[in-house]
Amino acid sequence: MNLLLSPQPPVFPHQYENHRLSPQRSVSPLPGMANRKRKADEDGDETMSPMSSPAVASRTLARPSKKARANELIGRPLPLPRLLETLDTEQLRTVLERICERHPNIGQEVVSEAPRVTAGAALSVLREYQDKLKAAIPYGESSPEYTYYRIRDALVALLEALSAFTPQFLPPAEMQVAKSLLFLDGATKLVHDLPNWEAQAYRHHKENAYEELSRAWALVVNEAGKRGGGITLSSGGWDQRLARHNEESGGRLATAVSAMGDNVGWMATNQPANSGEQNSILNQLMSGTYGSPVRVGPW
Repeated sequence: MNLLLSPQPPVFPHQYENHRLSPQRSVSPLPGMANRKRKADEDGDETMSPMSSPAVASRTLARPSKKARANELIGRPLPLPRLLETLDTEQLRTVLERICERHPNIGQEVVSEAPRVTAGAALSVLREYQDKLKAAIPYGESSPEYTYYRIRDALVALLEALSAFTPQFLPPAEMQVAKSLLFLDGATKLVHDLPNWEAQAYRHHKENAYEELSRAWALVVNEAGKRGGGITLSSGGWDQRLARHNEESGGRLATAVSAMGDNVGWMATNQPANSGEQNSILNQLMSGTYGSPVRVGPW
C-alpha cells in the first residue's frame, strides 16, 4: 500500500533517456589557435570571405559598366585625314575646285599658299592632255570629218590648257628667261604633234596655237635681249632651236624669229650665221665695242 502511495513522481522513458545524455562541455581550442585567429583578424585576412575570392574579383572587373555599353561600336564617317587618303588626284582636284567656287576667299588662299608651278610640271599636265587626244583618234582609215569629230573635245581641252599655262611663264610673271624658254620649247613641240588637216575649218586650231606661241617667244626673246645683250639666247643655242621650230611649223613662228634677229644679229630670218656678224651685240660684247668704246687685250 505504501508502494502505491510513494511520493516520487513517475519516471517516463523519454525523461530517463535525457538524463543519460552527456552534459555539454566547452571545448578548449588547441594551443596557438586563438593567437592565429586573432592575428588573422588583426592582419585583415579575408581570404575565407566569399567576396574576397579571386574568381569573384576577376568576374567583377570583367563586368562592363553602363558607360562602356553606352559607347558600343557604331557606324560613323571617316576622319578627314583618312578620307583624303582614299581620294585620287582627280577626285581631290574636283572637291577642291568646288570648295573654292563656293568660297572665293579659300581659293585665293590656295593660290597664295600653293608652290609655284614649274615648267616640268606644266608640261607634264599638257602631255596628259596630249595622251587623251591620241587615245581619241579612231582606228583604221576614217574621213577627216569623222576624225575631227572624235578628237575635237580632247583637242580643245589641250589648247585651252596651253593658253592657260603660257602666261605663267612670260614676263613679268616669270622673270627667269631660262624657265620661260624651257616651257616654250616643250610647248612648241606639243603643237608640232597636233594633227594636220587640209580643210581650214579644222586647221585653224593649230595655226592659232602657233601664232600664240610665236608672240610668247618674241616677248621672252625681247626680255632676254635687255640682259647682257641677249647673250643668254646665243650661249644656250636658243637661236638655233627657234630656227628649227620655225622650219617645222612651216614658217608660222616668223614673229619670234624676227625678234631673235633683232636681239642676236646673226639670227636674221634664214640668212647665214656670219652675215650679221659685224652688227651682232654678242660680238660687240666680245670685242669690247658694246656701248661706249672699251679697250680690251694686253695692249
